[in-house]
Amino acid sequence: MPAIDVSAAAAELLRRRRARASLVEYARAVEIPGVPAGPPESDTDETIYGPVQTQLARHHVVILEAIQRAIERRGRLMIFAPPGAAKSSYASVVAPTWAMGRWPGHQVILASYAQSIALRQSRRARQLVQSPEYRSIWPERPVLSRETAAADRWALSTGSEYAACGIRSGITGLRADGIVIDDPVANREEADSETIRQTTHDEYRDTIMTRRKLSGAWVVLIQTRWHEDDLAGRILPEQWAGESGVIRCRDGQDWEVLRIPAKCDRPDDPLGREIGEYLWPEYVPVELWQAVEHDPLAQRTWGALYQQRPTYESGGDFERSMFRWYSPDERPARLTMYGASDYAVSAKVQGDYTEHGVVGMDERGDLWFVDWWSGQTHTDESIDAFLDLVERYRPVEWWDEGGVIDKAVRPAIQDRMRQRGVYVTLTSLPSMADKRAKCQSFRARAAAGTVHLPRGALWAERLVDQLVGFPGARHDDMYDVAGLIGRGVDKMFAARAPVARADRVIKPFGGESWLSAGEGRRRRVRY
Repeated sequence: MPAIDVSAAAAELLRRRRARASLVEYARAVEIPGVPAGPPESDTDETIYGPVQTQLARHHVVILEAIQRAIERRGRLMIFAPPGAAKSSYASVVAPTWAMGRWPGHQVILASYAQSIALRQSRRARQLVQSPEYRSIWPERPVLSRETAAADRWALSTGSEYAACGIRSGITGLRADGIVIDDPVANREEADSETIRQTTHDEYRDTIMTRRKLSGAWVVLIQTRWHEDDLAGRILPEQWAGESGVIRCRDGQDWEVLRIPAKCDRPDDPLGREIGEYLWPEYVPVELWQAVEHDPLAQRTWGALYQQRPTYESGGDFERSMFRWYSPDERPARLTMYGASDYAVSAKVQGDYTEHGVVGMDERGDLWFVDWWSGQTHTDESIDAFLDLVERYRPVEWWDEGGVIDKAVRPAIQDRMRQRGVYVTLTSLPSMADKRAKCQSFRARAAAGTVHLPRGALWAERLVDQLVGFPGARHDDMYDVAGLIGRGVDKMFAARAPVARADRVIKPFGGESWLSAGEGRRRRVRY
């Protein structure tokens, strides 16, 4: 009988004890299945996956420690990190199998945008629990149950279970101790679809989260932040600015948020990096990050996919550099005022905003934004806010978009005008389905450097965020108002073509009007 190496046996026992207590040590103790050993098309229920080749990096440790905190506290965690950072491997494969081994009877649900993606992660996890390393760690030495071993749902002899599903296909018959949501939308196109965003949120709320056990369950959400109104965006606070940490969210719950951008952009970086420092330099050459960062056609990709913040300096129709910012003493004394509104259909907190914008035009034709009102409130309150702006700035004309909402709101506006004795010309511009087309005139003015915004006004910063972020911004109501202003100004100039005789422009409620007199000459008259 060979002699027992006492020191080796002690080291092995210590390894097992550490792996049971620490998710980081567990990840070091097992061979993590990676990509299929054969060609990609061979990824089937019988696929064998080759081992992950990379070693644990600093960001992997931070991710695993955060997941362990969520599991042990039955808490909630969001993880945002660039592609290739191995977040899915650790959250969807490693962490569930650790929890299933540590607590017999532990049940986990994995949901992804497509069932095929969820099944792939499930197969990898199933391969891991069949490894000798896995069985050696747990005293019960769990084995795969013969009765339940399919990729969409399999179990261990200890009663622990793993189920995989597409988030919009639903799952029934299983209560969960833990839920992993790994990429709830597939790509930019899906993220830009309001219908898919709404359906995804509904399934998350009404199907996935209702699978939690009454005693509670831990939840880990991993996703690419293509859109401000995505699943994470609907949970995060409205003014979330990219910070990591425990955050009270709009669902009333405390979520730990772990945002690891490809390039550090905050002093409170969870990895302790300096601003400007790139991720994983020992494995990913800086030049690869910079190739995407400096590609003028990939700015939205860089902001969303790599920085995990779907707001950008450029990349769509607008760029931040287009806008001019002014101080109060720089605003022209003489401005002709105009305004525009976009009305929301309801007062829901998660819904659209009613937006009123006031802009002045100087003698050169430059636009100077002077005031703005936003609200998720009832129509009568938003109408009074609109009339407050009219009373303060005395605009020449006010634009909105024709259609069902205009027809519903217009009578109430006219009634309130009569009650308050505050009047303005209301012009409904033709409804347009193409939002980008609506804003092209305003974009041309911004690109020419003729749009000015007040420095330090939060509403002005929000306006630029929506313009630059479209279509990835959470809201686009301010974007719509800017489009109305551009179209309204164009229509006004087109209507002022020189005429041979004087024509009075009659307004419905009295006030001031323009009187054309020959070649572009005008004077203001009262009637």
